[in-house]
Amino acid sequence: MTTDTIPVTDTGPIDKRALAEPRLIAETGLASRIAAIVAPVLVDLEFRLVRVKVSGLDGCTVQIMVERPDGTMAIEECEAVSRAISPVLDVADPIGPAYRLEISSPGLDRPLVRRSDFERHIGEIVKIELAVALDGRRRYRGNLVGIDNLAAHVRLEDGPEGAADAQLPFDDMTDARLVLTEDLIAAALRRGKSSPPAGDGEVGAALRRSGESRPRYDHASRQRMKNKRASGTPPAAPQPEGE
Repeated sequence: MTTDTIPVTDTGPIDKRALAEPRLIAETGLASRIAAIVAPVLVDLEFRLVRVKVSGLDGCTVQIMVERPDGTMAIEECEAVSRAISPVLDVADPIGPAYRLEISSPGLDRPLVRRSDFERHIGEIVKIELAVALDGRRRYRGNLVGIDNLAAHVRLEDGPEGAADAQLPFDDMTDARLVLTEDLIAAALRRGKSSPPAGDGEVGAALRRSGESRPRYDHASRQRMKNKRASGTPPAAPQPEGE
């Protein structure tokens, strides 16, 4: 065993360098404050933060997207993460009103937030949005053909034949994600044949077609939990929900 790995579950050791790899694309505003609170907790649990999203769904929903460094995530792990994060958010109280906490894994059409995400998905179709227009546009879609230290190289679907690949700076990206394609679905299903899929990287929309839900864990709203504790009524154990 080297100093760069630590023993974990049956899946094998986790690479500490992969665990600590910084994100190239991060949140702003309230989502950024939540990310700063939960990211250290996730690292202690040997998970990586993918994205935090705050929406008005069901009053207020805080979605925290999480994965192991190898991209896997089981429903039981979503539950464990929720139990660890909930009290931390209660103490820090960055949100204020009642909210629903939702822990999920990234999905087949996953966000690309780290350099390793881009490296792993070279050859796939991606959608990228920039904060600042480049060549008169901010939104790009095409084949991810490579990366360098500063940019992703994308062969645009709507570009003229023989045109140079677009070089999209990481520093200017506000969103980057895989596009769900038949090839992506087929590859996920092939991986699922050899071993049961543990995370959304192997299921997502492909397996939702067959009725399976994505690994996701909905925590009861914080206010409902607080009300039950105040009344002396033990809160019922929250149940996982599919999409």
